[in-house]
Amino acid sequence: MLQKLQFKPGFNKQITQSGAESQWTDGDFVRFRYGLPEKIGGWEQLTIDNETLPGAARAQHTWTSLAGEKYAAIGTSQGLFLYYGDKFYDITPLDTGITGADFDATIGSPTVTVNKTSHSLSSGRYVTFSSVTVPTGSGYATTDFTENTFEISNVTANAFDITMPSNSAATTSGTGSAQIDPYVSIGPTFQTAGYGWGTYLWGDSTWGTERTISNVILDPGIWSLDNFGEILIATIHNGRTFTWDAGASNPRSNRATLMSGAPTKTRLTLVSDRDRHLFHFGTETTIGDSTTQDPMFIRFSNQEDYSTYQPTATNTAGTFRLDTGNKIVAAVQGKDYVFVLTDSAAYVIQFVGPPFTFSVRQVGTNCGCIGQNAVSYSNGMIFWMSGEGGFFAFDGTVKALPCLVEDFVFTTTGDNLGINYNASQIIYGEHNTLYNEVTWFYPKAGSTQIDRCVTYNYGENCWTTGSLARSSYADTGVFDVPYATQYNSTATPNFNIQGITNLYGASIYYQHETGTDQVNSSGVTSINAFIQSGDFDIAARRGITGQSTGIADFRGDGEFIMSMKRFIPDFQVLTGNSKITLLLNDYPSNTASTSPLGPFTITSSTDKVDTRARGRLLSIKIANDAVGETWRYGTLRVDVQPDGRR
Repeated sequence: MLQKLQFKPGFNKQITQSGAESQWTDGDFVRFRYGLPEKIGGWEQLTIDNETLPGAARAQHTWTSLAGEKYAAIGTSQGLFLYYGDKFYDITPLDTGITGADFDATIGSPTVTVNKTSHSLSSGRYVTFSSVTVPTGSGYATTDFTENTFEISNVTANAFDITMPSNSAATTSGTGSAQIDPYVSIGPTFQTAGYGWGTYLWGDSTWGTERTISNVILDPGIWSLDNFGEILIATIHNGRTFTWDAGASNPRSNRATLMSGAPTKTRLTLVSDRDRHLFHFGTETTIGDSTTQDPMFIRFSNQEDYSTYQPTATNTAGTFRLDTGNKIVAAVQGKDYVFVLTDSAAYVIQFVGPPFTFSVRQVGTNCGCIGQNAVSYSNGMIFWMSGEGGFFAFDGTVKALPCLVEDFVFTTTGDNLGINYNASQIIYGEHNTLYNEVTWFYPKAGSTQIDRCVTYNYGENCWTTGSLARSSYADTGVFDVPYATQYNSTATPNFNIQGITNLYGASIYYQHETGTDQVNSSGVTSINAFIQSGDFDIAARRGITGQSTGIADFRGDGEFIMSMKRFIPDFQVLTGNSKITLLLNDYPSNTASTSPLGPFTITSSTDKVDTRARGRLLSIKIANDAVGETWRYGTLRVDVQPDGRR
């Protein structure tokens, strides 16, 4: 008899494979629409020259200037960059200049040694130069130093090497002069353990010896990015705040500069859109004194003036301190409020006007956020991932979201690799308006970089998991499709920095939901999507008492071995081919994949597939593995009958 197999939308990983009848249990690169699974859209690398950025991208923000120019700002562990007109622009702010340097050059070599006593720079830092007198007879122009950025190498206490765009025409020693202008230091590419005084228990090992374990985790280099009108506000996590003006003359040739009057050590910043105040969260109680940083202290600027923070009787600048938690972790702009999350509580900050300016209300406890970018606002609701295990939403009330993949994401028991909590600050959550999805990209246990994702579809009220790895993400709005970055820790950036190496890896910039495949400088690659169901068993037909027609009374529960003669596939969308595999076993403890039937290649003209399948339990897997293929599953009918009890 033909039996239709129907499944609930979303994955259920909270129960066993045999207990998940009529449900999906696993998949990759799939989503649900109108209750049916489909392969997600493809992605294509951006920029004309397929440039990649140095370091791991940890923040992204899109906005439009008053002139209508569309920008994306990308903050990596190595710098601050703009995407505009399908090109990247380097707007990384510079640190305090180091004067009194000179140069050694060798004829026929591009390597130049920069001499400066006690320069305090480390290998891999990026620098440029100003006030340059070129090395005598080298043949270099001043612009070779001032218009290029260099990665430094072979560092000693009093010198380091750079690689010039061309070879020197002479050998010189200690000639020329320059000011060294280092890029600002942002932070580690990875979230790592810190070692030193006070990082572990008293009495561990002996005095003055290096420790091999630590209770201290150093945050990675992260930015918070927002716009104040057409001005970009960029804050380094636990560092300084910078601005870049899209309305300035020839703006893309300018670097971001230090914000005047602002605190010098802040965890993150956010613009309150409705009333135009700039918030500094986890900042200094005394402006300019970094030793007074309080991780629960909030300072906000005067209205319409992001450079004034000292409260007076004639402005709206002010401060307050949150009570519940150890540190402010994240903040996001809501509909008409600012939503703030500590490591254990949730607060709403709402503009009320003079004399108090803002009201502050605690709206939740035991719901702290796991990382700075693990929160997203969409469609009137705020969603976040909690460090206490679970997901939450706020729509006026804090609510825990029931999640059928929760153990898979958060636990690391047995062979399950849940979140690496020691790298939680790099988790990135964002909304995809096109499909009513909120996705969190996270590193699994044992990984220091993002390699998994979990998605909540609030339209379908279902969850999926996958291996799509994006270190930052920006929803549609300014641009027509989502833009996201992928980090490769071993790649060498394709960016105009002289002597650049793969020391910090590289980030690729993609536009998403376009086409069916991955398209980048390496070519076109198939996105191999799949989805797998839980086990189902045969429903035996029994006649109902008092009726001669024998209306079906279906009872299964694994009582019978089933025999399948054929199945009838049904796809609502099928471009190219799809493959269906039948996974059979006799008992839940058996491994279904040891006895697969198929894969059977399905085309748009496939009516049925004849099989000779036998087993007590059966699950199905739908997949694709070639370029240009995409699909949207409909239903599946199987022709099964009892074939004995053992």
